[in-house]
Amino acid sequence: MQIVDDGRCFICGKENPVGLRVVFAVDPERRRAETHVRIRDDFQGWQGITHGGIISALLDEICAQACMCCGIPVVTSEIKIRYRAPVPTGSLVTVIGEVIGERRRLVDAKGRLELDGKIMAEAEVTLFRSEQLQKS
Repeated sequence: MQIVDDGRCFICGKENPVGLRVVFAVDPERRRAETHVRIRDDFQGWQGITHGGIISALLDEICAQACMCCGIPVVTSEIKIRYRAPVPTGSLVTVIGEVIGERRRLVDAKGRLELDGKIMAEAEVTLFRSEQLQKS
């Protein structure tokens, strides 16, 4: 299957009018990606609380970005998330991802979402190398 980046990713796509349009700071030497994003009120689950799916998507994407900044094109194979505390909508959060290991066709990464220096959610992500990734 051909995997094409057409700029419409919900998290980072500049062509997605309803997405978050997140911009990442990457550090290939440290195998790390980071971003700061304010979570809009329309991404709530319960009143005033960010939907867990939005948090999951941010953690998934930051781990993929950490891989891709190292020249490793990937798609997610498995993600395990631990939600530590509710994240209020409207919050400015920091999301950090790091590559922690490689195994043949798999890459292991960890991600965390912080609010005011407190870890609100963490992820362990296994990503599958994809040699078929390209931009349109």
